Amino acid sequence: MKDLKNQLLLVSLLVLAVLLVGIWAITRGLLLVALIMLIFVCLCVILLNIWFWQRITEPIDELTKLSRRIASGTYGVKVGKKYNDEVGRLSDELNIMSEKVAIAEKSRTDFISQVSHELRTPLTAIQGWSETIAFDPAVQGDSLRGVHIISKEAERLTGMVSEMLEFARIQDGRFNLRVSLVDIAAELEDALFTYGELMKQAGIQLNYTAPESDIPLIPADSERLKQVFLNLLDNAAKHGGDGKKVDVSLVEDDSRVEISFRDYGKGIPTSELPHVKEKFYKGSSKNRGTGIGLAVCDEIVARHGGELTIRNADGSGCIVTITLPCQNGEKHVK
Repeated sequence: MKDLKNQLLLVSLLVLAVLLVGIWAITRGLLLVALIMLIFVCLCVILLNIWFWQRITEPIDELTKLSRRIASGTYGVKVGKKYNDEVGRLSDELNIMSEKVAIAEKSRTDFISQVSHELRTPLTAIQGWSETIAFDPAVQGDSLRGVHIISKEAERLTGMVSEMLEFARIQDGRFNLRVSLVDIAAELEDALFTYGELMKQAGIQLNYTAPESDIPLIPADSERLKQVFLNLLDNAAKHGGDGKKVDVSLVEDDSRVEISFRDYGKGIPTSELPHVKEKFYKGSSKNRGTGIGLAVCDEIVARHGGELTIRNADGSGCIVTITLPCQNGEKHVK
């Protein structure tokens, strides 16, 4: 019999029959027969537990692990089918689901990649021509203001396209790191210098707490880390800009480097905190964007062997912390 319910029913009837025979033997004074029946029942219970573990508990545990992997974004994975029973058929259905989700995810990634590539050229043209028109003395008043709006929106859309292309590369496995020994303090300070003027123009005070001692050179991709720094500074300005202040600090703790970004805005609703790093998650924020910036940052940090954490600060605002290992680093003397 292939069905677990039938197998379990058969074994239960067998144990019950043996138990009844044992009871009958006791009533007839056949103690030896009763003892044999009792030992047989105990063996049946032990074997039933072993059977239950092999045929039900262990396969369901594997299916649970598979489900967790699929839920975490590892699509296309499959679990081995051991028996052609209810659990085996469940394995087949989960494998089919995993395969279909993988196909759907690839289709979505391909679509995002193709659309992003198609949008890049016209957006570049729009931004370039709008900037050119803005220098024309004949364009004045509301017309000039409209040209500046076009330029700003084209720049925003270009940034969104870049994020979507990064997401597509990650999904396709075309996302690679060019690792070398990096002066993390210098890279962070360059990012602060790059974005600091924009924050100043927006009326946001940017405070930087430098490390008390030299930070060791760490193995990393400098361009990717700078991308993370700029993205987090941009988020701090967008979501915490009403606090008019952003604090950034860099410290070394044993074999780790910690970079913190703290804004003084409204913070993130508690119910949304576990989801803010998920792809395409935007929550209740009114700021426009793709919802994949933090997902890309989290992927970059994770590929460096580090961790990106987000939490609300005491009082107000949000704190984003990047923790990176200092393995194989060497002390850098400025």
